[in-house]
Amino acid sequence: MTGQIRQETWVSADGRAHAHTVRVVLSHPGKLNAMSRGMWRALRSVFESLQRNSDVRCIVIEGEGDAFCAGGDISEYESFRFAPETLAAFHEGEVWTALDAMLRCDVPIIAAIRGACMGAGVEIASCCDIRIAATNARFGAPIAKLGFPMAPKEAALVASQVGAMKARQMLLEAAVFDADQMQTAGFVSRCTDPDALAAHVAETVQRVASLAPQAARLNKQTLRALAAGDMAAPALSQPYAYADSTEHREGIAAFVGKRAPRF
Repeated sequence: MTGQIRQETWVSADGRAHAHTVRVVLSHPGKLNAMSRGMWRALRSVFESLQRNSDVRCIVIEGEGDAFCAGGDISEYESFRFAPETLAAFHEGEVWTALDAMLRCDVPIIAAIRGACMGAGVEIASCCDIRIAATNARFGAPIAKLGFPMAPKEAALVASQVGAMKARQMLLEAAVFDADQMQTAGFVSRCTDPDALAAHVAETVQRVASLAPQAARLNKQTLRALAAGDMAAPALSQPYAYADSTEHREGIAAFVGKRAPRF
C-alpha cells in the first residue's frame, strides 16, 4: 500500500460534525504515515481544492493512528534519489509544490500532532498556523543518517518555523526534541496529554471556525505578504478593500447590538 491523503468532514470528540471544518489525514498504515510520492501529489491536490472552497473555515491535519508522519517513504528512494534530475523532480515538482499549496492556503490550518513528527512531518507541520502536540510527540529531521541534506526550500521553511538553532541541531546532530522543548522554541502552540489532544483541538477549532472567515483569510494573506516583503500583494497594496463587505458590517452591527455575529 502506497498510502493516501484522506479529506473528510471533521468530527469532534463528542461526535458532532462541523460542516465548515475539514479533516485532512495522512495515512500510510505500517509506516507511521511516511509520505510516499503519491501522497505528496495528493496533498497538493487536496490543499489546492480547499483553497478554492469558500465554505471551509478551518482545516485540521493529523496522522492516522499513533503518529503524525515519520518522514518520507524510504522504500521508494532507490527509484529516483541517485540522479540529480530525478531527485530535483521529486523535491521541486512534488514535495515543494505540496508544501507551497499548504502555505498558499488562506484557510487557518491546525496541526494535531502525536507520536513521530520527523523530516517530512516537520515540513508539513511547518506549513500550519497552529500546532497542538501531545506530550508523546517527537520532532526531528535525522536525514543525515541516510546520507543526504534537506532540500534548500524545505530547509528555509523549517528554519523559519523551528528557529535557526533547532534546525541546525536537527540537521547537523540528528537531534530529536520532545513537545515541551518545541513549545519552548515557539514551534508548538500547546502541549497536552495524548488523551486530551482531541479535546484541545476541538476547542481551537471552535474558536477559529466561529470567527469571520473573510478576516481569517485576509490575515493569512497579510502575514504571507509581509513575510515575503511583497508590497504589491493586494493584502498590502489594497489593505482596506474589505470596508464595505458583508462580514465587516455584520461584525460591527453585532457588537453594537450586543449579540453574537452571524458569519
